[in-house]
Amino acid sequence: MSRYTGPKARINRRFGCEIFPSCKAVERKPYYPGIHGPRLRRKVSEYGTGLNEKQKLRYMYGLTEKQFRLTFDRAKAKRGVTSEQFLRLLEMRLDSVVYLLGLARTRRAARQFVNHGHVLVNGQKVDIPSYNCVAGDTIKVREGTSSKRCAVQSVEDCRYRAVPAWMTFDEDALSGKVERDPIAEELEQKINAQLIVEFYSR
Repeated sequence: MSRYTGPKARINRRFGCEIFPSCKAVERKPYYPGIHGPRLRRKVSEYGTGLNEKQKLRYMYGLTEKQFRLTFDRAKAKRGVTSEQFLRLLEMRLDSVVYLLGLARTRRAARQFVNHGHVLVNGQKVDIPSYNCVAGDTIKVREGTSSKRCAVQSVEDCRYRAVPAWMTFDEDALSGKVERDPIAEELEQKINAQLIVEFYSR
């Protein structure tokens, strides 16, 4: 399946939670999308529960099915709890780090920001959103009118969002640093990643 580019409100209502934070459709219409949504009652199987968790996380990070599965396989090959390693790899993607620093309002915008070459990692231009950041990496916005203008506006819009404890951010320099790997309590809590591990282990 390709990357999703359709209506965000539909996905939020389908899963009953804010996969896309900027869209508040669930608050206005807390039922499934479609003409039969208000009356629809779905009995979800064990398989369906795992599939839903997988799809929620995939939509959240904006990955294709192939990218998502490859990331899971990398997590499975690492030592430690697979579910935690999986979420950690997703959080340490460059587009996700840019989003968490507040340099973009959404992960989709962060991916575009990286793709357009606005970001430097350790002084080198990196335009690959899936680039895996590690502890010690410095992420900085490139010198340039368009780069800085976009970043400054995003930082202003994202002041309500705190930068995670495992990173530091210098607003004046538009620069952030990955100080360490995030621990389990600092990873995405809205998703039960263990259900995804069990789904892929069938």
